[in-house]
Amino acid sequence: MTPQPSSTATRIAPSSTPQPTLWLDPHLPEALRAQIALPDGWQWSQDAAQATCQLQAGARPPATIRWSYALVAPFYTLTDDVRLSDLQQLWRGQQASQTLPVQRLLVAPDTLQLFTLEWGSPGPNVVALPAQQLLSEAEQAPNSWALLPFEQLEPRWKVLRVEGSSPIQQNFDPAADPLTRFFTFNCPNAPTPNWLPSTNRDPQRFTSLILTGVTALVRGTGIEMEQNGYTYPAEEIGDLLRSADLTHISNEIPFWPKCPNPAYQNGTALVFCSRPQYLELLQFIGTDIVELTGDHFNDWGPEAMRYTLDLYRQNQLPVYGGGENLAAAQQPLLIEHHGNRLAFLGCNAKPIGYSSATATNPGTWHCDMDWMESEVRSLREQGYLPIVTFQHLEYYDFVARPALQADFQRMAEAGAVIVSGSQAHQPHAFELRPNAFLHYGLGNLFFDQYNWPDSDTDKAFIDRHIFYNGKHISTELITIRFVDFAKSRFMTPEERADLLQKVFAVSTQFK
Repeated sequence: MTPQPSSTATRIAPSSTPQPTLWLDPHLPEALRAQIALPDGWQWSQDAAQATCQLQAGARPPATIRWSYALVAPFYTLTDDVRLSDLQQLWRGQQASQTLPVQRLLVAPDTLQLFTLEWGSPGPNVVALPAQQLLSEAEQAPNSWALLPFEQLEPRWKVLRVEGSSPIQQNFDPAADPLTRFFTFNCPNAPTPNWLPSTNRDPQRFTSLILTGVTALVRGTGIEMEQNGYTYPAEEIGDLLRSADLTHISNEIPFWPKCPNPAYQNGTALVFCSRPQYLELLQFIGTDIVELTGDHFNDWGPEAMRYTLDLYRQNQLPVYGGGENLAAAQQPLLIEHHGNRLAFLGCNAKPIGYSSATATNPGTWHCDMDWMESEVRSLREQGYLPIVTFQHLEYYDFVARPALQADFQRMAEAGAVIVSGSQAHQPHAFELRPNAFLHYGLGNLFFDQYNWPDSDTDKAFIDRHIFYNGKHISTELITIRFVDFAKSRFMTPEERADLLQKVFAVSTQFK
């Protein structure tokens, strides 16, 4: 007899909860799509109407995901800021050449698709190319700019502001930025999952570094400080210097309590010291890093150098390029900020007489290029981004002279991402390499070489470098001009264009 099923047996019904599915808007950037990995229990859907959840483009803030874009041009470009309406005219091919000094806009295919959603069909002067070809095309074809996502920035691009906004700014507001795009996760009765990326510009991965040129709080600069206040030299530019995550100062001069009052003429010898009270200026501008490679650190001997080093320690100001002895002076300064690992290394490349650090004596480190090259390679292998600054030979024109080129290029080839000249009393040329930014001299930051006849010592650069997610991605050139022996101001647009044209002209040898 065949057994019969028990009357108490139950059948397990299939789950009434459908498996969640996700549809992706075809306008989403490729980099965003690549970051989405569905967790267990989820499936992709090819049909927006049938999907339980959708990730949609064209949203307005607040939104689930924000993706920032930048308008960029080859680095040697004079334009700094454009109007959104002019950029949109360029996009649509509506007499763009009358409003912007450019005739083509280069984009990757996914960027073209995304911006078409809001700006409409592009004109014939919008050219779609693979992302890896945009820079070479812009450099080779005159009058070409590009529109690209923030994560594709690199220092050979100049980032232009649109309506005053760009994603390399410290106070960048994506909600107010005209090029940031937003995407919304629509899913009934479900919160936004943590496995979706939120942005391609996370402030917690962003680091700004300001590098500056010569600081020497002596002579005419000291007199102005005594008459107008110790923070007077930075009245116009202080906010900018304080705004950076890291602000570098190359202070060539020792502090010393017995330092005499400043005078315009200090005899026939250039022997300098600064009153300890002048440290207030460095604190006022938010100094984070002090370079000690300057020629005059040893002017008042070991006692003044040790006093200065103690003063920096007491005020929690880390130093490099000089120190208590040779070993300390050679030691790289290692700083980690928002996951960006930076290593600062510097030395004095002039004749040995400017450097006094020995096994037992404090001072500046005289360059040992073999040692420097080896150390840069080692730091790079350890995951640091080496930043090398030189106190090098001084001269008074814009060009990069061969003696500087040899040492700067050697450090770049060893792996330095930035090589910067702290010695120059007027601006020098740039050299842009695929993996390194070289600036042969920035000019004075705080020094009294004002109103010198037939010279450009009243003009200078402040370089603002941007690091993101472990890479150097951009450099912004800030231009200043001195108004007296101590204080500078930001250049007018006309002054800035004149300086950039002159420096760009002598930098073309490196293109």
